[in-house]
Amino acid sequence: MVFPEIHLFGDCDTAEDTNAWLEAAAEPLDGPRLRAVAEVARELGVWLIPGSVAERDDDGRVYNTEVVFNPSGELVASYRKVFPWRPYEAWSSGHEFVVFDMPGIGRGGLSICYDAWFPESTRSVAWMGAEFVVNVVKTIGADRKQERILAQANAIVNQVFMLSVNAAGPVGYGGSIVSDPEGAVVADLPTAETGLMTLTIDLDDVTRVRDTGTEGYNRMWSQMSPDDPRIDLPIYGGRIDPTRWEPSRSHPG
Repeated sequence: MVFPEIHLFGDCDTAEDTNAWLEAAAEPLDGPRLRAVAEVARELGVWLIPGSVAERDDDGRVYNTEVVFNPSGELVASYRKVFPWRPYEAWSSGHEFVVFDMPGIGRGGLSICYDAWFPESTRSVAWMGAEFVVNVVKTIGADRKQERILAQANAIVNQVFMLSVNAAGPVGYGGSIVSDPEGAVVADLPTAETGLMTLTIDLDDVTRVRDTGTEGYNRMWSQMSPDDPRIDLPIYGGRIDPTRWEPSRSHPG
C-alpha cells in the first residue's frame, strides 16, 4: 500500500506556514507517529509506504523521509529526499539513494516528488537493482502534467516500473500514474478526485525488456563493453566505468 508525500500531515495555506508546521511536527523515525503506522502494517499484514514523513535527526535537522514497513510492522527502509523543491521547501537534503528488498518478490527504489525531475535519482536506484520505483508526490500545480510524462520517461530510460502517487484534491493535483518498463500507462487516476488504484505488476517484465530491448530494440543496460574507454563526467567530477555499468539483479525469477 502506497500513500502520497507528507500524507499524514495535512496542509496549510502558504509555503511559509507549511514549512513551520512540518518543522514543529517533525519526529525521529522511532517516534510515536511511526510506531502507530508500524502497528497498522502489522495488523493488516501488508507492505506499507505511508507517503513520507517529517523526520528530525539527532542534530535537529528536518528531512522529508519516505519509509517502508513490512507485514510484520518492521521499518525496513527509509529515504531522505535528495532534491527538495527549492526555493519553496525548507527540508535538509538527503545524501544517498535507497532501495529495499521484498523477499520472494523483488527490489524497489524510493523517490520523493521533485526527485523525479533529476535523472540521477531514478538511474541510481535502477542501477542498485530496483525493478520498480515508488515516487510519492504532493504536487499542487499544473506542472503535474509534466510529472506524468516524467514517470513514463524515467520508466523507459531505466527499464523499470514507475509508480508516481500524487495527493488528490484539494491538497494536491492528483493524476497518479503507473508506467511499465516500456513506458505504457498501466494504471491511471487522471483527475484530482480522490481514488484508489489497485494493480498487479509482473517484475519478469523488467528482465524481459532489459534482455530483449524496449519494443525489441533498445538495451541500454547492455550498452557498455569492458573494452570501452571510461567516460569522463565533468559535471560530477567522476566518470562512467564500463565494467560497472550493468545494474544489480535481485529478482528471484
